[in-house]
Amino acid sequence: MRPPSEKTGADLALIQLLPNALTITAICAGLSAIRFGVQGNYVLAVQLILLACVLDGLDGRLARLLRSSSPMGAELDSLADFLNFGVAPPLILYFWALQDMRSAAWISVLIYAVCCVVRLARFNVNDKAEAEKAKNGDAVGESGSFFTGIPSPAGALLVLLPMTASFAFHNRPIVPDWLICLHMVLIGFLMISRIPTWSFKTTKVSRRHVKYLLVGVAIFAAALATYAWTTLVVLCVAYIGMVIWGLLRARKTNKTKRI
Repeated sequence: MRPPSEKTGADLALIQLLPNALTITAICAGLSAIRFGVQGNYVLAVQLILLACVLDGLDGRLARLLRSSSPMGAELDSLADFLNFGVAPPLILYFWALQDMRSAAWISVLIYAVCCVVRLARFNVNDKAEAEKAKNGDAVGESGSFFTGIPSPAGALLVLLPMTASFAFHNRPIVPDWLICLHMVLIGFLMISRIPTWSFKTTKVSRRHVKYLLVGVAIFAAALATYAWTTLVVLCVAYIGMVIWGLLRARKTNKTKRI
């Protein structure tokens, strides 16, 4: 018999389960956000969505760092993204300001959720295709530099922009209900669009500019700690500017190809 201390091929170090544990924690945050949205605690609900965004950014990178990536972890992450960024945000927005519109508002919620799940399904298919190309030694596209359409975490933050703006300035709805519905549908369509949106994953910074980047991160952290909602609004507006830049860039590229 083997000594008890000898590991089998199926044994995993406890730390290798940390990425999946973060994903499960993110799912719990998303479900809890829905609960607090139903109860009317909208500030905490939005904070939990933000926590889910942070955990979503950590789990995949941690899995690659620990070399514990697995098909199950990838599927779990995708399901967590749909719950946290495709279901919870529009429901919280609906409970917050849209229940008086009833059917029209609910249609907007459904459109956003369906767009999110389609976006995630497309991303999974493209990701597997790129992985297969890399495995076969073929050249891959620029998916590492740009996303196709806005990613679901960014979509969640953008769709909640009317709420964060109200928290930052008046602490009440500051735009009409119909405009919130239109905003929700627009963000949903942007997620399934073909607009190239910048991905910071492969962005490189020269050694000369690292000090400026660190100072900028410190300023951003201080602003977030002091004026959290206002900083989030500014961040969302800046991201919208990047999306517009991506759209103009795509149109310019298409015109160049036609010429």
